[in-house]
Amino acid sequence: MHLAGGLIFIILSNLFALYPAQATRKAIDFLEEIEKNTSNPPASSVFLSLLGLIIASALLKGLFMFFMRQTIIVMSRRIEFDLKNDLFLAFEKLPLSFYKVNKTGDLMSRMSEDVGQVRNYLGPAIMYAMNLLVLFVLVIGVMLSIDIQLTLMVLLPLPLLSWGVYKVSNAINLQSTIIQEHIGALSARAQGAFSGIRIIKSFAREGAEESLMEKDSLNLKSESLKMMKIDSWFSPIISSLIGTSTLLTIFVGGLRYIDGQISLGNIAEFVIYVNMLTWPVTSVGWVSSIIQKAEASMGRLIPLLKEADDRKNVSEIAAPILSYSIEFKNVSFTYPESGIKALNNLSFFLPDGRTLGITGKTGSGKSTVAALLSGLYEPDEGEILLGGINIGQIPKAVLRNELGIVQQDIFLFSETIRENILFGSGSPNLEETDLIKAATDAGLLTAIESLPQKWNTIIGERGVTLSGGQKQRLSLARALLRNPPVLLLDDCFSAIDTKTENEILGRIKNRIGSSTSVLISHRVSTLLDADQIIVLNKGQLMEAGTHEVLVKNQGIYADLVKNQAENQMENSMTKN
Repeated sequence: MHLAGGLIFIILSNLFALYPAQATRKAIDFLEEIEKNTSNPPASSVFLSLLGLIIASALLKGLFMFFMRQTIIVMSRRIEFDLKNDLFLAFEKLPLSFYKVNKTGDLMSRMSEDVGQVRNYLGPAIMYAMNLLVLFVLVIGVMLSIDIQLTLMVLLPLPLLSWGVYKVSNAINLQSTIIQEHIGALSARAQGAFSGIRIIKSFAREGAEESLMEKDSLNLKSESLKMMKIDSWFSPIISSLIGTSTLLTIFVGGLRYIDGQISLGNIAEFVIYVNMLTWPVTSVGWVSSIIQKAEASMGRLIPLLKEADDRKNVSEIAAPILSYSIEFKNVSFTYPESGIKALNNLSFFLPDGRTLGITGKTGSGKSTVAALLSGLYEPDEGEILLGGINIGQIPKAVLRNELGIVQQDIFLFSETIRENILFGSGSPNLEETDLIKAATDAGLLTAIESLPQKWNTIIGERGVTLSGGQKQRLSLARALLRNPPVLLLDDCFSAIDTKTENEILGRIKNRIGSSTSVLISHRVSTLLDADQIIVLNKGQLMEAGTHEVLVKNQGIYADLVKNQAENQMENSMTKN
């Protein structure tokens, strides 16, 4: 609708753009007539009427150009809005493995730079291309009606112009792809530096990072200069060809005037028409450049949208989850980005409402169990069942709505403590008592109350103002606020001392007892109250049973027993 309206306004604006040339012809022809015939009306009245018509046509042309931009450019902005939303939704649907191999800065570049290039194509490029087409049809139509031979001579350079534009456009397309890749690399470098600024400063690596950034910037500069060199061919080519057309107009037109075929006013009219075509023809290069850049950008966007679309699981069912038992049946999994086999034929069963403790050496596959259970990855072999339903058949939003997850890698938003905890509920209108209860159970309430702004304290990017233990407790409060049927705690007490850990476990014991819970930890103390404990080694089930299995494997897990002894000693000293 917007495009059709824009086309109508383009036609109207160009119709009124033709009149000044026709008025110039009439004025010059009128002056010739004055010399031959003195009975003509006063020149002042004729020129004033022509001037008034020129001003009126210019105003109407400007008005319709305004409407033209308000339709086509607004259309492109709306498409840009939809495309960015679609791209963001695609990013949300892509699996975790995608983010392991793609840098955040590059993805941000695609959402900003690449979408912007596509918007330029759908807005200005289409508008100027349509304007050029309409103007050519109208102007050439009028020129042919005046003198066919002169028109053909004037248009003689145009085929050469088309060939030049074609050759330069191909070179621009290739260079645009290279430039977009360098922009993505530079954005990734900047994003990584900003996110890891504390590490950079801690190791005094400012100079090294500056050198790397300068190297990426110089690479982008070099490729951009190559683009400018290619793009710089457009103006000379077009200007020379337009100048040739003007010279042909004067030379051939002069000969035709001498022969009495056309008037002097027609020559002036032709010169104006040729100059009217100057900007639209010049914009051919610019439009062509935009099209090539947009093509390169769409080449970077389409794979993301397609991959997200291909990830839609057609076998998903909407059957209600009536039970929350967890079962792994001969599950094997290899991380696609690294090729590391994390699980090998793993099987276990956890009844509804029971607690499972998982322990093992670093790299034994503990966190992989949580990642697979939450649907962040799909198993290569075997089945994972929740309440007897394969989790691959449960819509991801439904599955994760049933889970309360505290991950080993804590992520917090640069917002207030309140907003970070409320993020787990999905509702900003929860009762204050529920919020306080979750913070209390996570052992965070005292720390919050000691802060000057309490719940409204801004924690900084990724929770930079909080300690490691406070981050883990805030993340735990976020999960507890949901009262989830399934609770996954992935080594979330590693930065908390054993005394505080025991206090937290004592407070959330009832919550854990009412949920199907999976506790992943290196510490024996974390797993003592678990109904079942499994020990993993190199992705395989080494042993299963109660907490006695830890004692049987103390040769391998001596650090766990040591932690338990230290915990008992600390508790004893506290009592004394």
